[in-house]
Amino acid sequence: MSQRALGTISILTSNRQNSSAAMNKLLTDFGHHIMARMGVHVNRKCVENCPGLITLAVDSNRADLENIVKELNAIPEIKAELCILMEE
Repeated sequence: MSQRALGTISILTSNRQNSSAAMNKLLTDFGHHIMARMGVHVNRKCVENCPGLITLAVDSNRADLENIVKELNAIPEIKAELCILMEE
């Protein structure tokens, strides 16, 4: 059985208008691994080509979380990183 992994995935998009549809579909598909999601506008006055920062609290196993990050990083204009804080 896979070990439980608890942590965060940080996502930076350089253009949230262009990448949001693909990213949101992916996050919906993997929603059963996501406990919470917080997104912030990096530049609140920006109206186009705006960056965005999202943090996900995740609970799954290492392999599934690494796969989510791999798929996020395959989306143009997105950089994602995984931080596992606990494995049991």
